[in-house]
Amino acid sequence: MTTIVSNTDRVLEALKSGELLTAKQISARFGVANPHAAISAIRLKGYAVYLNEYKTAKGEVTKKYRLGTPSREIVAAGMRALMDAGVRI
Repeated sequence: MTTIVSNTDRVLEALKSGELLTAKQISARFGVANPHAAISAIRLKGYAVYLNEYKTAKGEVTKKYRLGTPSREIVAAGMRALMDAGVRI
């Protein structure tokens, strides 16, 4: 049986392996036309994806996505949103 892996799934796997990726890298490496939409889709699957600023060796600022652990505040906000939507927890 052949398994089809989407470009978004490939981005997720790279993030899971600890890679830091810029939007340009996501587009070029994984063929994703809209990297921000791919990151949103990953977040909707429940993954905590953060966008952090880094300085290059030349002193330029770049932004890279990374997979992390959600803070207590994020978990609490999600729980409040579920309860506000009527989901019993």
